[in-house]
Amino acid sequence: MPRGVMPERLTRQAIANRVAQEFQDGWVVNLGIGIPTLCSNFVHPDREIVYQSENGLVNYGPLAVEGEEDPNLVNAGGQFVLPMAGMAVLDHADSFALIRAGYVDVTVLGAYEVAANGDFANWKLSGAKGGSIGGAMDLAVGAKRVFVAMEHTTRDGRPRLVSECSLPVTAVGVVQLVVTDLAVIEITGNGFLLREIAPGYEPSDVAELTQGAMTVASDLK
Repeated sequence: MPRGVMPERLTRQAIANRVAQEFQDGWVVNLGIGIPTLCSNFVHPDREIVYQSENGLVNYGPLAVEGEEDPNLVNAGGQFVLPMAGMAVLDHADSFALIRAGYVDVTVLGAYEVAANGDFANWKLSGAKGGSIGGAMDLAVGAKRVFVAMEHTTRDGRPRLVSECSLPVTAVGVVQLVVTDLAVIEITGNGFLLREIAPGYEPSDVAELTQGAMTVASDLK
């Protein structure tokens, strides 16, 4: 419920950092366009993560700072990235063969909407001409896990976590975890489960900005 001036929401990098904490040692992790690309900036002190980009990089590192750019090394969002020891550069055919063969442990994607049953929509906005399907459909069905990193609401305050997607669906029932600028939410057989909440917010604040049934974990953090 409204409580006057609300606390700051998490930054895009903070969202990405929280997603990256879910990655386990040895995982091959695909990062989609937008907030997900920032996950490669998070350094695990005791885990080796292999970042894969659908445009053909395998085992790349953080975003490059000015002066370190290599024009041949860009992630799915077209951002310059740093090489890691043993990095491979593949063509699109080999990159998608890796995805379709099930070698990707998790793909992190952005979304316009995520439904309570795990459907998600990320390729076309309502009323927009055309659309860009891209590789998200391959990733959604080829990766072992699908996580979504996004802002909790649209710019005009409408929920992105919804009972049912109103936009063209990218894939059905595949999302397992959503990290937003307000919360960490698991998709269960009973809808949304609030696992963690941003500092200064209450479960009621998140519920007000979420469409559909949401339960709160007994060990909410």
